[in-house]
Amino acid sequence: MGSCLSTQSSSKSLPTSTHIENTSYKTSTSPESRKQEHTLQQVHRIRERMFLNGSTKCASLFTQQGNKGTNQDAMIVWESFGLKSDAVFCGIFDGHGPSGHLVSKSVRDSLPLKISAQWQDNTKKNDVVRGIGPNTSDIVHTLKDSFLKAYKDMDEELKMYTNIDCFCSGTTAVTLVKQGKNLVIGNVGDSRAIMGTRAKDNSITAVQLTVDLKPNLPEEAKRIHRCKGRVFARPDELEVLRVWLPNNDFPGLAMSRALGDFCLKTFGLISVPEIFYRRLTEKDEFVVLATDGVWDVLSNDEVVDIVASVPEHSLAARALVESAVHAWRYKYPTSKVDDCAVVCLFFDSENLFSASATKPL
Repeated sequence: MGSCLSTQSSSKSLPTSTHIENTSYKTSTSPESRKQEHTLQQVHRIRERMFLNGSTKCASLFTQQGNKGTNQDAMIVWESFGLKSDAVFCGIFDGHGPSGHLVSKSVRDSLPLKISAQWQDNTKKNDVVRGIGPNTSDIVHTLKDSFLKAYKDMDEELKMYTNIDCFCSGTTAVTLVKQGKNLVIGNVGDSRAIMGTRAKDNSITAVQLTVDLKPNLPEEAKRIHRCKGRVFARPDELEVLRVWLPNNDFPGLAMSRALGDFCLKTFGLISVPEIFYRRLTEKDEFVVLATDGVWDVLSNDEVVDIVASVPEHSLAARALVESAVHAWRYKYPTSKVDDCAVVCLFFDSENLFSASATKPL
């Protein structure tokens, strides 16, 4: 269940994100530090951006610290994303390692800006080339390219940080952009996105939109072995495969892709996101993004049932986190409850009508 065996933070517990968040970093005059400060100034001026517990007109957000120390989870909803009134961005980030809480929050602040900038730039280039507005295929492929470039730039930026340890710390990142009926998702790590949709008998059913990118996947393990990294489980935790250095039983990362974690980047760990696309229909009702603190104790079907049963959309994320915490205490009474973070994005199903398919791009 733990992401990294080297991660137990010694920091004292911080208040939950219902309070004003302290995003300050170590004092530094380096160019990287000034860039981070500039990014913070940018994002805090965006009125449509939300990253604390609460709700917007289309989404519900909630995070709760577990019993392992500082809450290393982060989340965001950004409406009118990319200067497009019909677009929304959502993201969930689960940090790990001694500085995982700083890495996840830094990625939460910077990655959406990078995706937005790439998307706007790519859209302008395509419009100039084609001379007309984009069609669905243009939107999807432009977004895919924007995700790939932004994740690459984000990882390169983390590598340059001198005031946050990104060598032995990192984060997952599952992010989505919804524009109209188009839903594009980028994912690294073991956070997850699922959808609640109506079956033929009108019952709510779960559709998993992303793949948990862990070293138990054969292709992921092959890449790690090819790069001289090692994959094995500890004797006392045989169900969890982890990634280790070639000649050292460290760090024991329980995922095969992440942002940061540069100690493993030459040994098979990568930050390239898997990209998925879905064309929404009138049957699709909501998407849930959540960190593994939720998925370790609740099934996809349980999650969509909980979200669908909440009387008000604004309460959905909190209800799901509280259910996960209860499940932790019931299923693993001797274990420490993990941090949990949830974003629920609800759709207006009016005028959504096309055949639906979720597939990797």
